[in-house]
Amino acid sequence: MNVIDTALPGVLIIEPAVFEDDRGFFMETYHRDRYVRAGLPEPFVQDNHSHSIPGTLRGLHYQLDHPQGKLVRCARGAVLDVAVDIRRGSPTFGKWIATELSESNRRQLYIPPGFAHGFCVPSVPSDVEYKCTDFFHADDQHGIIWNDLILSIPWPVATPLLSDKDTGYDRLSADREDLPTYMVQS
Repeated sequence: MNVIDTALPGVLIIEPAVFEDDRGFFMETYHRDRYVRAGLPEPFVQDNHSHSIPGTLRGLHYQLDHPQGKLVRCARGAVLDVAVDIRRGSPTFGKWIATELSESNRRQLYIPPGFAHGFCVPSVPSDVEYKCTDFFHADDQHGIIWNDLILSIPWPVATPLLSDKDTGYDRLSADREDLPTYMVQS
């Protein structure tokens, strides 16, 4: 397993060991001891599977009172996966990273609590699976508008398919009261 730091401390790209032969491949998508040694928290308490058609954009989502860390992978197809630091007072507030997760590169992205998450499906139906460090709470859903001009994320779809919820979020601003606060780690 190869762990790659990103420009956002705590956000990690993980390349699991893949064993291929003429029959196909095998890989561990999660091994608690290895992932803990790599710096990911435990426990993960919920697994999710999202199927999306081309042109779909989901995000940018987060929970405030029940923040979730997420370990994300694309089991089929390909997505542009994005993490945005939304922690007020963070030295990287408003910064984001984007990476392709696909069935061919088999990469994973770990997004810690305090970050908004979203992904876009550019060209083929895609299945995204992710583990969460806290449960989903419908009454604790928050988000950042996908096309925030300050963030200027270069989504690979000009006119994405969005949920009604995703079209109604506000832009990112340190003045928003529904953002997490950065805590200095000792």
